Amino acid sequence: MAADAAAKAIREHDANARIGLISDEARPPYERPPLSKALWKGDKSPDSIDLGTTKSGATLHLGRTAVTLDRGAHCVTDERDDTYRYARLLFATGATPRRLPFDGERVIHFRTLDDYLALRRLAPAGARIAVVGGGFIGSELAASLASIGCKVTMLFPGEAIGAGRYPRVLAHFLNDYYRQRGVELQVGVKVVDGRANADGVELALSDGTTQSFDIVVAGLGVTPNTTLAESAGLKVDNGIIVDDRLRSSDPDIYAAGDVANFHNAALDTRLRVEHENAAIGMGHHAGRVMAGTDEAYTTLPFFYSDLFDLGYEAVGLLDDRLEVVEQWTTPYREGVVYYLDNGRVRGVLLWNTWGQVEAARELIAERGLHDAERVRGRLPSVT
Repeated sequence: MAADAAAKAIREHDANARIGLISDEARPPYERPPLSKALWKGDKSPDSIDLGTTKSGATLHLGRTAVTLDRGAHCVTDERDDTYRYARLLFATGATPRRLPFDGERVIHFRTLDDYLALRRLAPAGARIAVVGGGFIGSELAASLASIGCKVTMLFPGEAIGAGRYPRVLAHFLNDYYRQRGVELQVGVKVVDGRANADGVELALSDGTTQSFDIVVAGLGVTPNTTLAESAGLKVDNGIIVDDRLRSSDPDIYAAGDVANFHNAALDTRLRVEHENAAIGMGHHAGRVMAGTDEAYTTLPFFYSDLFDLGYEAVGLLDDRLEVVEQWTTPYREGVVYYLDNGRVRGVLLWNTWGQVEAARELIAERGLHDAERVRGRLPSVT
């Protein structure tokens, strides 16, 4: 998605630019959020999520992997030994899912459209599915799979869904909420081993038990794809380090999306954000700068999720180790959660509260001391 946004932005600013896109996926760029949300609800079809990158005039080199980068020669080489010369280069290499200690056809480390299609084929109503992970992707997939009639078990090492991100009571509310909708939760356990065959998957758990499922889906987080950048000598630290123009340590090389580590002025810290808004916004900004526009990237990205009939948007840092201020219109159904540190708002969770992302960004950027009394009631803002 970052590459697509960059290609379109370059074309908007330079009608004569020659644009090439190298991707190890065989498919053109597509929307990723529907893979765990809208495709399961029937709101979209796989064909409808294509982003139409070819409209930018970019040449797509699909099913190719860039394996070497010669910065001096401004040249990239792929696994077939084909070469690509560039004036400016964008890393939009995304991230790779963390993996279970075993593999198999019925073990899906969920990330791509092909993963969605494989899971959809293997997951008819009534299928017994283990979702490993209680974070962002795991909670979305568990809700989507249960909604189409699968028998879902979530397994994760924490004590509750979204533990560490949501306030503790809200996270435990989600445990009950998921159980009420037919999802079995096994908390405080890890998958230590497993065995997959054509008929199913057997999991060995950290509590010494074994369990059998038709399919196992892993949502264990991701690792940024920085191998090529590192081998080329770019500065890398939890992603490719970029400046406020999204330039790497090489002035002709940029990075955007999941792989980019950037400084955010509102939080005065470096971030690496693995969400759609960051991918599109950073990709578009990098494309503009690559095409000659000189402006800083100052956006604090937001993210969102759907959990059965609950949903949220969020901005900044969601970390329950910060001072957490809860403001509920209806407890755990609608409200706002503020995350404070040293008198500053560091994050805002808009739980079933919509249209407040910009107001939340402004609150996070606001100087001066904030405490529970001062922030409670600030959102939603009325315009």
